[in-house]
Amino acid sequence: SHCLEYCITISFTGLVKEKGKVGDCNFEKPLAGCGYSQGREDDLDWEQVIAREKPSPDPWMPSGPAFMMVNTSGRFAGQKALLLTPQLKENDTHCVLFHYYVGGRDNSRPGQLNVYIKENNSPLGMPIWNVSGPATRTWGQVELAVSTYWPNFYQIVFEVVTSGQRGVLAIKDVAVQGHQCMNTPHFLTIKGVEVNAGQTASFHCTVNGRKRDNFHLWLQGIGGREAPMKATKPWNNRRFIGTFDVENTTKGDSGRYRCIVHSDKGVGVSNYGELTIKQPPVPIAPPQLTAVGATYLWIQLNANSINGDGPIIDREVEYRTVSGTMYDLQPVDKTTHKIGHLDPDTEYEISVLLTRPLEGGTGAPGPPLRARTKCAEPMHGPQKLEVTDVQSRQVTLRWEPLGYNVTRCHSYNLTVHLRYRVVVAGGGGSKEESREEVCYDAQSPRSPQHTLHNLTPFTNLSVRLVLSNPEGVKESGELEMQTDEDVPGAVPLESIQGSAYEEKIVLKWREPAHTYGIITQYEISYKAVSSFDPELDLSNQSGKVMKLGNESTHVFTGLYPGSTYSFTLRASTAKGYGPPVITQFTTKISAPSMPTYDKETSLNQSDTTVTVLLKRAQSRGAPVSAYQVVVEEERPRRARGTAEILRCYPVPIHFQNATALNSPYYFTAQFPAGGVQAAQPFTVGDNKTYNGYWNAPLLPQKSYSVYYQAVSTANGETKIDCVRVATKGAATHKPDAVEPEKQTDHTVKIAGVIAGILLFVIIFLGVVLLMKKRKLAKKRKETMNSTRQEMTVMVNSMDKSYTEQGTNCDEALSFMDTHNHTLTARTGSSPSSFTLPKSNTLTTSIPPNTYYPDESQTMGSDTSSLVQSHTHSSLRKREPVDVPYQTGQLHPAIRVADLLQHITQMKCSEGYGFKEEYESFFEGQSAPWDSAKKDENRMKNRYGNIIAYDHSRVRLQALEGEQSSDYINANYVDVSTHTSQHHQRPMQETVFDFWRMVWQENTAAIVMVTNLVEVGRVKCCKYWPDDTEIYRDIKVTLIETELLSEYVIRTFAVEKRGAHEIREIRQFHFTGWPDHGVPYHATGLLGFIRRVKSKTMTNAGPMVVHCSAGAGRTGCFIVIDIMLDMAEREGVVDIYNCVRELRSRRVNMVQTEEQYVFIHDAILEACLCGDTTIPANQLRSVYYDMNRLDPQTNSSPIKEEFRTLNMVTPTLRVEDCSIALLPRNHEKNRCMDVLPPDRCLPFLITIDGESSNYINAALMDSYKQPSAFIVTQHPLPNTVKDFWRLVLDYHCTSIVMLNDVDPAQLCPQYWPENGVHRHGHIQVEFVSADLEEDIISRIFRIYNAARPQDGYRMVQQFQFLGWPMYRDTPMSKRSFLKLIRQVDKWQEEYDGGEGRTVVHCLNGGGRSGTFCAISIVCEMLQHQRTVDAFHAVKTLRNNKPNMVDLLEQYKFCYEVALEYLNSA
Repeated sequence: SHCLEYCITISFTGLVKEKGKVGDCNFEKPLAGCGYSQGREDDLDWEQVIAREKPSPDPWMPSGPAFMMVNTSGRFAGQKALLLTPQLKENDTHCVLFHYYVGGRDNSRPGQLNVYIKENNSPLGMPIWNVSGPATRTWGQVELAVSTYWPNFYQIVFEVVTSGQRGVLAIKDVAVQGHQCMNTPHFLTIKGVEVNAGQTASFHCTVNGRKRDNFHLWLQGIGGREAPMKATKPWNNRRFIGTFDVENTTKGDSGRYRCIVHSDKGVGVSNYGELTIKQPPVPIAPPQLTAVGATYLWIQLNANSINGDGPIIDREVEYRTVSGTMYDLQPVDKTTHKIGHLDPDTEYEISVLLTRPLEGGTGAPGPPLRARTKCAEPMHGPQKLEVTDVQSRQVTLRWEPLGYNVTRCHSYNLTVHLRYRVVVAGGGGSKEESREEVCYDAQSPRSPQHTLHNLTPFTNLSVRLVLSNPEGVKESGELEMQTDEDVPGAVPLESIQGSAYEEKIVLKWREPAHTYGIITQYEISYKAVSSFDPELDLSNQSGKVMKLGNESTHVFTGLYPGSTYSFTLRASTAKGYGPPVITQFTTKISAPSMPTYDKETSLNQSDTTVTVLLKRAQSRGAPVSAYQVVVEEERPRRARGTAEILRCYPVPIHFQNATALNSPYYFTAQFPAGGVQAAQPFTVGDNKTYNGYWNAPLLPQKSYSVYYQAVSTANGETKIDCVRVATKGAATHKPDAVEPEKQTDHTVKIAGVIAGILLFVIIFLGVVLLMKKRKLAKKRKETMNSTRQEMTVMVNSMDKSYTEQGTNCDEALSFMDTHNHTLTARTGSSPSSFTLPKSNTLTTSIPPNTYYPDESQTMGSDTSSLVQSHTHSSLRKREPVDVPYQTGQLHPAIRVADLLQHITQMKCSEGYGFKEEYESFFEGQSAPWDSAKKDENRMKNRYGNIIAYDHSRVRLQALEGEQSSDYINANYVDVSTHTSQHHQRPMQETVFDFWRMVWQENTAAIVMVTNLVEVGRVKCCKYWPDDTEIYRDIKVTLIETELLSEYVIRTFAVEKRGAHEIREIRQFHFTGWPDHGVPYHATGLLGFIRRVKSKTMTNAGPMVVHCSAGAGRTGCFIVIDIMLDMAEREGVVDIYNCVRELRSRRVNMVQTEEQYVFIHDAILEACLCGDTTIPANQLRSVYYDMNRLDPQTNSSPIKEEFRTLNMVTPTLRVEDCSIALLPRNHEKNRCMDVLPPDRCLPFLITIDGESSNYINAALMDSYKQPSAFIVTQHPLPNTVKDFWRLVLDYHCTSIVMLNDVDPAQLCPQYWPENGVHRHGHIQVEFVSADLEEDIISRIFRIYNAARPQDGYRMVQQFQFLGWPMYRDTPMSKRSFLKLIRQVDKWQEEYDGGEGRTVVHCLNGGGRSGTFCAISIVCEMLQHQRTVDAFHAVKTLRNNKPNMVDLLEQYKFCYEVALEYLNSA
């Protein structure tokens, strides 16, 4: 039984027409007549019983006229019999009535009668009504309220299922009525329901009738599932609704469902409503990963293939961390989706969820995709880096622990970058090295500290930590420290030098190559180990000395001659002694010590003989090897005990040869060492032979002296000592009244008094000069700050000056241009760094004498301090004085502030002012030069008309036996503080004299202003060695050569035989002077002069300056040098009188008017530009000050410096660029206002048909190499071939590209990306390419197919991406510096630094100039540890005025220099 609630509704749908009697059957006629039929697949058939025909006697048989029955007697349980009504249709509703009967024994259950309503052709389904007993043997009536509704049709199926018990089940009188049943309610049509699997399907059954308590409702599925009624609610007063929920639906619950209601009288059944269960969709495949970032993942959903049902109305992406609790769900409206805001280096599981309509339509997540995000750049570098322990060879660092929020990657590296300087073996100075150590990686445990091992003691270290992961690098701040001291290394054995004498050894050494600290002292142990003289007792010849750490020499005295000493030397720091080094030196042997003879008298004497006593000599360092008796005829008296080898007789001469050799002496006897063991007499002249020497009788008429000498020989040395033992004849004389010893004492006393007086005078003069020097220094300091304003006024008034001169000069000539270049006036410019004293003291303090002495004045006149110096026979330095010159009345000194105006006026009227002034100088000889004209000196003069005046010539110390060996073609110049020597270039015949002069004058600097060969002519012989050369008694060794673009500095070690010192002498060789005329610009020469000044010791002797003749270029150098000092000290220059004075010292100094004008231009440029050199260690603070803005002027020093640079930049004229302006070359120029001057053009060499040899390019010097850069424009489509001709012809190894490829601006891609490009005979083959940060590097192989014998050339192109066209400067200083370094590295590796670099931007201007300038500045820092950006840019602009044309680019040069220092 079922527990049901009822809702009764009354249908007001109108009346339903009756369908007749179809289905009615009283079973009194055959079944077919009623339309009934038996089931075909059942076990039994129904039996039709008509009682009127044959009443049954069986008591179980029902009564009635006719009925259908199933007899269960004898049947197995479960056998079925089916009876089917005809198909019935109803327009509204049917009420079917029938009677049923169950007969059998009391309380037996013969079987079960089931009634089915089979709708349409659906399966039989479940019975809507059944009865199984017990047997009552009475007829019951049931009404079926069928509500299937048209157009549905249905059949009523009566089924009997046997139970195995005996009995009868029967039906009769089936009546189909076309109206509703009276006692059983009908249903309205129920609708189908669609739900998603797992959801609850709700059916609503509307009952047509009022709810009664005896109504039992439920929901019946065709598959057998039933659902009880959940709730009822009234629809109106005639109907109610029952609600049924099919919960937790699955796909198997799909099917047809109908409502069933049981009443006391029957059962009501509704039509079937379809229950559709949809499976929520699930993707078959996981999503696909399309892109990965540090904080995002791009996926493609892959949701087209699904398991489940559609349609898909929503898509969602579910993602979660594989390890962790993070979860999120995001809606998606496209087939691809970006999941953002993720954590770097984290693995995620990603699934797609699909949703179909209705509640619960979201399917399970699809197959997951596992993906990991990339690492992100670290948040910052390691912080709080500190040193926790410092030892001599290790340092322990500690830093703040790194978390994931800093590393932003689970796999990262933490490395220590270490920089330090190491000593180069062999005395090569030191070099900077670096190393890296990994202190943490993904496999090692985290540790907040790291120990650096194997460090060099007492070394300055720069340490920084570098945190890196695959996506980026972050660095900590740099930490500087010094390792602790340690015991030093060994003193270099090769540095230990011993100068051995007879009784002393001078030991010299160098400090250890690895000091590992401050050397505090040296310990030297010495011990005699052997001697040539076996009689010497060496037991007391040992000891130990201690020397201070700053000492490197010691004299060991009291040693034994001819003895070998072992020296053990070790150095010490505060940590103790280092390893010892052992060496040996041997003292020289001494001459034997002759015995004492009280009187020079013989034992016996005759007319032909003299008997003397021979005694044994004492050996000194070597045993006596022989004794000799020497007879000298009429030899002057000699002092006793003399041991000088030249006063004895080293050359044995026999008596027989003495006359032939005109020798005054001869050996008369020789004895072996053992032959004189004790005192023994010997008769000279006994006419015997001793050891090969004939002891000839003496001649009575002659006077003789008899000498006795001992000889010692060892170790290649021979030492002799002799003594006179007797005289014979009248020639022997008594000693003078004053004994030699007493004369010597008297002389010593006089010399001592004179030396004392001289010492007092020298000290007194030194004190006076020192006080005067301090006074002058104070005065200079006070005046140095007074004329910056005046110089600024001078520069700012350039336009005014030109305007005022307009009436006399139509065109004001540039102070730069000695070749008639013009300068357009630049307004508002002022110098930035050069300051001069503003002083008018010159006009009030100068005596009214002329600078140059009159003809009547003598050379010793005291009216001119300059002329007065002519009388000095030896060179002397002069202390600074308040007024350096006596200036002339006709040509007074010029204030620096007026110099620009003066030069401009002098250049007007085609330079007639300079012409007239130069022609006023005396030409030719103005003083005697007799020494130079001597016949023996003529070959020492290169030119017959450029020779040395007598009064100022350098007098060399005469060589013994060489007449006129004191002459050299050189003159002293002693002008105020300048002391120098003018010298013609050395000839092959005078090279020795040249080095004699250098040594004699204690010269430390040689200035050479010529090349060895010019225009095919030898201008100077090479007077220095490539390694070591000995010029008679002077040894010259080349130590170091520093090659720069416009000059070379060579350092020599010079030694002189007999002098115990080594001097270091530098030669400054200016190579930038052209073969003809003067330099185009003075910039290079001014830099050269500054370098000479900075490198020359102030306490050395005079500087030697020479060119070829020692007049023209030499004069220019000296005048400029003198005038720059004068301008700095006094604020005035006196060029005219300086040249005039120089000509009084040496003939024709400053040989041409062109040189004279060049001197003015050079001095003006120096005054305007000043010295802009900044030491590397001051760069940061100086640059900070340079950028400080003056609130009053709204300017800054860096702006003023750039304005000055613009002002002094030369302007190119049309005739300067005549080749670029040829009509045939117009199409090769990108801009007609950016043209290279003729003098800088690299003419193309490779022949290419009728194409010209012109290309829009200019050669530029680097810091060390002339013409190292070729600056050009980006090739035009018609000049690509010329570009590659340029690269091949000029042996270029690098190409630097600073712009973008842009066909719109005629900037094509001129290189192949693969394969070979052919440009006529030139072939360019692609080799490889690489991208690193902002730099694409490509390597090409280029060759000339017409000249295969030349081979190929490898060229690397560096395309810099970090300088967009819209920016004035590159985006990153670090990247640009990296570009510079990569180019330098390639240049050095491939061609040893000899190849050229082609630099191009759009027009070959500002960007290219910036690269070249920064490259020069970096070279300065590397080799000179200074920065001079002004000089670098000025040098470039001398060739192309548009180099570095923006202030921001100029600043960028300084900023990259700072970056260089930081990275180094």
